[in-house]
Amino acid sequence: MGTKQVIQEEEERIRRLVRELPDDKRLQFFQQVEKDLKDPDTYATLNFLFIAGLHHFYLGKWFRGLVNFSIFLLGVMLLFTPAVILGVFLLLAITIIELKALFNAQIVVQEYNNGVMERIYRRLIAGC
Repeated sequence: MGTKQVIQEEEERIRRLVRELPDDKRLQFFQQVEKDLKDPDTYATLNFLFIAGLHHFYLGKWFRGLVNFSIFLLGVMLLFTPAVILGVFLLLAITIIELKALFNAQIVVQEYNNGVMERIYRRLIAGC
């Protein structure tokens, strides 16, 4: 994950490139972007629920989402066994790891959205 300034500069660079597109391509770009961009508040809400991994699924990071969700489920199941300490440890660990994503939700989603805009732009200029 880049710094906020670097990510914002990248977004501005993409927007400058899009402004140079012909009107029909620019319209296509914005129509596709409107469908594909993700909302930082939705990402943060999914993370805040602490059902670990849902926010990763939202951004299409299926493997990471499955790993987080599996660890979360294992931690919950261990709470009902003699290994309750391990369950608590797993839940605390996944919570601490996911707190970083929660506090950086705006940056994480902006970086994701930059990647989406870059791919759409590249696809459009390849079709010129």
